[in-house]
Amino acid sequence: MTPKFSNDGTRLANTILFPVVGLVLVAIAFSVTLIIYTSRSADIAAMHSERDLLRGSTRLQLQMMAKEQEGVAVWDQAFVHSRPESLDTSWLDVNIGRWLFQNHGHERSLVIDEDRSVIYSAANGLWSRPADTAELVDQIWPLITRTRARFINGYTRLSSGMSVLERPAAGFTRSIHEMGFVALDDRPAFVSVTAIAPEVKRFVATRRPPAVLVSIKKLDANRLEALARMSGIDRLQVASPAASSSAPISDETGAYLLKNPRGQIAGRLIWRSATPGSAILSGVGPVLLLLAAAIATLTGLVLFYIRQTTRRLARSEASAQHAAMHDSLTGLANRDFFAARFRAELAEWQKTHGAIGVIYVDLDHFKDINDTLGHAAGDEVIREAARRLRILVPDNATIARISGDEFALLLPGCPGRTALEAVLKRMQSRFAVPMYIGGSHLYISLSAGAAIAPEDSLSMGELLRKADIALYAAKADGRGRWAFFEQSMEEQVRTRENLAHALRRAIDDERLHVLYQPQTTIDGRTVLSVEALLRWTDPEMGAISPSVFVPIAEETGLINDLGLYVLRQACTDARAWPHLGLAVNVSPTQFRHPRFIDDLRETLEQAGFDPARLEIEVTETVFATSSPEVMETLTRVQEMGVRVALDDFGVGYSSLSYLRRFPFNTLKIDRSFIADLEIGAHAHSILSTIIDLGEALGMKVVAEGIETAQQVAILQRTNCDKLQGFFMSRPVPPEQIRGVEDRLAAGQPVAAAGAALTISA
Repeated sequence: MTPKFSNDGTRLANTILFPVVGLVLVAIAFSVTLIIYTSRSADIAAMHSERDLLRGSTRLQLQMMAKEQEGVAVWDQAFVHSRPESLDTSWLDVNIGRWLFQNHGHERSLVIDEDRSVIYSAANGLWSRPADTAELVDQIWPLITRTRARFINGYTRLSSGMSVLERPAAGFTRSIHEMGFVALDDRPAFVSVTAIAPEVKRFVATRRPPAVLVSIKKLDANRLEALARMSGIDRLQVASPAASSSAPISDETGAYLLKNPRGQIAGRLIWRSATPGSAILSGVGPVLLLLAAAIATLTGLVLFYIRQTTRRLARSEASAQHAAMHDSLTGLANRDFFAARFRAELAEWQKTHGAIGVIYVDLDHFKDINDTLGHAAGDEVIREAARRLRILVPDNATIARISGDEFALLLPGCPGRTALEAVLKRMQSRFAVPMYIGGSHLYISLSAGAAIAPEDSLSMGELLRKADIALYAAKADGRGRWAFFEQSMEEQVRTRENLAHALRRAIDDERLHVLYQPQTTIDGRTVLSVEALLRWTDPEMGAISPSVFVPIAEETGLINDLGLYVLRQACTDARAWPHLGLAVNVSPTQFRHPRFIDDLRETLEQAGFDPARLEIEVTETVFATSSPEVMETLTRVQEMGVRVALDDFGVGYSSLSYLRRFPFNTLKIDRSFIADLEIGAHAHSILSTIIDLGEALGMKVVAEGIETAQQVAILQRTNCDKLQGFFMSRPVPPEQIRGVEDRLAAGQPVAAAGAALTISA
């Protein structure tokens, strides 16, 4: 029985042991296999993560390269100098080839015109032969083709038959570009192709392909090290195109293939990949008793590693997306995000047919804050304005910072004007409270323009344009207010644009006329000087008042050309009257122009005019910003020998502080004080006070706007030095000045041409 028991026990033991051992062996084998498989998966996952990081890093380098090109490619001057009809390769060499190499290290720079010709080529900032670039151009030709296609497709056809080029609506850069890799000198390199485009909207009759700027940076040791730091990869190396097509890659070596735009191999990035799985396997392999714990640990580590890598990639992508769609100063949405949200709301409108409100906001006189308090204070004002707007608008609204001090609000589901007016009133009330900036309270008002879809338009561009037109109208009415778009506003804008174009042509064609009004002695008989006054009669629109075209010239930047036109013509005409002084009005905008002193000196030298005979007339608005540059300019004018008159005294700031700080030569009393002499009870006393003030400060005093003999009689009882007005003479052409002098000397009134009241330019 014992053997039987023994056999039975053995069989039972075997029956139990073998399955258990087998199960253990299977478990061990499964565990080992699982560990090996998991470790290998971890190595592969790590390699893929590193490849994704490297791909993102190279993409970011290419985007930064395109951003570097933007500064010279999206530029009116570059656009002009790269066109066949105005090609200037010397300009391209200095401002593109050398500049990109010296500032951003672009080793190769090419400019290719619309017929595939290389019109400029530079290597390491030095002009090189375009003939050496044929192979390079062939490699990147698909990028050039796509860039030009996007540029051409960027034109929008207008109802007038013209086309307008719109800037890209989204992206890290504001240029039209394509990026990739290329093989250069048997080494991979970054390449970016950017369309050379104007800075602002451009209206053309015929769409033409642009010249393109090609920039190349070789993937040298320094840039390779930068990629390694950015992606967190160690021992990153680069293989040439020839080596990339034949070199074997081991299991522990990561590789990222670089191809040129034609799909050919331009090189390969290789690195020693991290092997977290293999490292864990080598540590737990000998310890079979801890196999289960090792498997659990390995799995946990792998999952943790993958999770952390995924989170890092997700955080990086989210950060990049947020930075691309938001303003860094305020945290508000930027123009691109606003446009995307606008398109989404317009799409929803097709389903719900609810109204969409758009408000354009601009801070009034923001430039004065930057000029007086500095840009740091200006940034604080922008941040505080953004904070207030966030609080004021509904939760479903989108607020974007469009540019420096301009904001845009998108209000979906808006019932109509009443709801928009409620928002605008809250904004105006909140901004009436001063801002505490840099230890000071600043009163910052805002102007706003509003438009509503579908009432005003269903086009995003049109709706924004009309809101901007309404904003312009609000500013024109005095700032610190709002306006809704009206069709008449667009007509006014079109009229102003037509006037601006006509004024530009009139200046270029010298179709403006300068008349001269005498300034006489107190008895009205002797002409001492003349004031130059500008007149414009358009062949189609007729006579246009200076009160209309001068503000347009200031808004469109023509005022400096207009002022120089008057100054040159007046100095030329006044050479015929060497015994008379000459007074010329200068606009505050022209006076603050950085070339004003140089233009004044050149004009006097070219006309051969004695500076001592010239007197420039400035108004009190010149001192609006209290800028030290204004006082410096006034001093330099007087040092040239040119006299300075303060025009329209009494109706502006009328501050004695600047009269004390700067010794004006002449004080001109505004015509409103003269008009009140015969009807105002205290007008005579006020006038005498102003004249005595000028005399006390050592200034000559001129009374302008004299229209009656009674006004002359009153002024003759004061210490006024000069008279000017219709009673003595209306403004006359230069050839009539001698006749006016003779008739005044004879005590006869002068009936000069021109029936309307004269307004000086």
